[in-house]
Amino acid sequence: MALINSFEKSGNTLFRHRGQIPVLLFLAAVPVVYYTSISGLSQQSQLLLTAFSVFLSMLGFVIRAIAIATTPKGTSGRNTKEGQVAESLNTTGIYSVVRHPLYLGNYLMWTGIVLYTYNFWFVMVVSLLFWLYYERIMFAEERFLERKFGEDYLEWASSIPAFIPALGKYKKNRVPFSGKSILRREYSGVLATVVGFVFIDDLRRYFENGHFEWVTAWHITLLVTILLALILRTLKHYTRLLNESDRS
Repeated sequence: MALINSFEKSGNTLFRHRGQIPVLLFLAAVPVVYYTSISGLSQQSQLLLTAFSVFLSMLGFVIRAIAIATTPKGTSGRNTKEGQVAESLNTTGIYSVVRHPLYLGNYLMWTGIVLYTYNFWFVMVVSLLFWLYYERIMFAEERFLERKFGEDYLEWASSIPAFIPALGKYKKNRVPFSGKSILRREYSGVLATVVGFVFIDDLRRYFENGHFEWVTAWHITLLVTILLALILRTLKHYTRLLNESDRS
């Protein structure tokens, strides 16, 4: 099999199983937190690292939210769990500065959680693995778009970076910003991110003190997030309040 076909085939396979990545990160975090000593970190340093970790994850969410809220139905920005889907090419708004904003958002959200382990080697390893994993997915997606849209896709892709935004290339989005799209589609991702922070925090407290603490700021945040997620999920599946005919 030609290398280009091998990359595309593996990318499509990895695309279908990308939801399993958080589970692997959770498992890897256990020994990392156990063997990471924070005795050399001052309280101030820990607070700064925590704040920066949360900031990275929030930045990732904002990037994803912008992409979700400004993506019309049937465009290249909305793919299914099983394969690539695109009825039209999305080249305005956030897609005019970066080709894969959703994957960039994912990376930042995960990096925030990983950095919360206070282990910089873990951050570098996860970053490398993320790139190796998602490089195949992005390759498969772009091959699909190239076959479907031809020169239109190649012209856009040749001038827009894949992962590092080129803010100077911004073009106004052709559809209005939709808060409903964010509420309908992003609550599960936010919940998973909060669960990640709670998991790391609980692990660290247990390894340091030998027992879990059940009432912390992270646990309160988690309870609030779960409540909001349940409300939004109910509205999504049992009402039409979040429905939009022109959005996925």
